[in-house]
Amino acid sequence: MASKRFARVEARRCVACGCCVKVCPLSAVGVWRGVTARVDTDRCVGCGRCAKECPAGAIDLKDREGAA
Repeated sequence: MASKRFARVEARRCVACGCCVKVCPLSAVGVWRGVTARVDTDRCVGCGRCAKECPAGAIDLKDREGAA
């Protein structure tokens, strides 16, 4: 069963510090070209650890389309 939520990065706020990468239990987050974090939404289970860890407040959780 797919999770109901996923993490989303607001790229303009992201400082590419990598804090989110370190806390993701499924390695769903990575820093792209040293510029911004990106989330693999297929791997993300919406646990929220990355959002809590982000010092820039650039990550939030969104509901998946059609999630029941």
